[in-house]
Amino acid sequence: MIEIIFLDVDGCLTDGKIIYSSDKSEIKEFDVKDGAAIEAWLKLGKKIAIITGRTSPCVELRAKDLKIDLLFQGVKDKLSCAKEILEKLNLSFEQSAAIGDYLNDKELLKAVALSFKPKDAHKSLEVDYTLSKKGGKAAVCEMIELIIEKNSMQRQWNELWQ
Repeated sequence: MIEIIFLDVDGCLTDGKIIYSSDKSEIKEFDVKDGAAIEAWLKLGKKIAIITGRTSPCVELRAKDLKIDLLFQGVKDKLSCAKEILEKLNLSFEQSAAIGDYLNDKELLKAVALSFKPKDAHKSLEVDYTLSKKGGKAAVCEMIELIIEKNSMQRQWNELWQ
């Protein structure tokens, strides 16, 4: 059973675009459906960890908004970071899933029990599921719903929405 999901940000939680305003601040756009699914997943007592190669105040704000306390930014080796998280939580890769969209996600995607990529991810990434949604367009929501189905948790999931 999947207990933790590792999320990439740019290209998964967002469409991969980075916008700079005239005051040099960074702007990212997040999909509310992804946020709702993440919050519901957490209410089920499961875990989410954001592991991203970039560092952005926008991501910190989004993680705080969604009550994600496992946030790791500026990470070059996502697999090692995930191993440390799993050890700390006493979980294994067999209990984990991940979504990634580019080559720097490759090793982590190979290590987890269930791997996903958005529809517009790099073609060479080999995963268990290529989602029908693009990054930043509810791909994470689609992934979580597939995990809920695979974990046979539809009843608990549906109760969250009543």
